[in-house]
Amino acid sequence: MKRPAMLAAVGMLVLLSEIQPTLSDDLNVKPVTDPIVRKECSACHMLYPAGLLPARSWTTLMDGLASHFGENAELDDALRRSITEYLTANSADSGGRTNKMLRGLARKVTPVRITELPYWKRKHERKSRVSPETLKRRGARTPADCKACHTGAEKGRFDDD
Repeated sequence: MKRPAMLAAVGMLVLLSEIQPTLSDDLNVKPVTDPIVRKECSACHMLYPAGLLPARSWTTLMDGLASHFGENAELDDALRRSITEYLTANSADSGGRTNKMLRGLARKVTPVRITELPYWKRKHERKSRVSPETLKRRGARTPADCKACHTGAEKGRFDDD
């Protein structure tokens, strides 16, 4: 293979390796393993894996528990700090890495809902995936009721079920 053709082939392989994760509908993140986080967060709603939001979002959410989506979810300071530490340490941007949930999200934006993320919108707002009819058929209360459609959601698996 001549040099220009080889360079073009290598360039295509690099490009495809960058595009492929974007094309995949499947998302896998680390499930919540901390027993305190599991107990406290799943007491009222689905247990969202920390890798679905950036650390700044978890901090904002945990600092605003007095009015957590219209509910008072306040915790004592020690418990709140412990949960915040776990969520931020395992967030979508922890450890110097960023998972695909944060693609397209400006660094200055702090979403407090997973449904506000550009990645979530790209994956769900097409093909009426979250239309009222689809949500009702799946038994979802809201578009954020991930486990209604993704049975492995609390285990960090968001395959297209």
